[in-house]
Amino acid sequence: MNGIKNAVFTDKSIRLLGKNQYTFNVESGSTRTEIKQWVELFFGVKVIAMNSHRLPIKVKGRRVRSIKGHKKHYKRMIITLQPGYSIPPLRKKRKELELKNTK
Repeated sequence: MNGIKNAVFTDKSIRLLGKNQYTFNVESGSTRTEIKQWVELFFGVKVIAMNSHRLPIKVKGRRVRSIKGHKKHYKRMIITLQPGYSIPPLRKKRKELELKNTK
């Protein structure tokens, strides 16, 4: 898949898995419709909503609004699936992380 770079596993993204929402880093040039089609074809699920945002750039430990010529080459997408659908490998990863955090 050319558009999706990787799945994201942060504290927030793990909480969102309980709401049937999955977080991915995608290429910045990808459109929402392309990402939706890729997710539906690759995982065999139905997408009902998508939210995206660009991560802020950090310079020497502080955030900067804009630096000319410096921007991330990806954006983050939060994808909500219809009830009854899930992405099994990511669900398994969530359980492993929860078990690790409880120890």
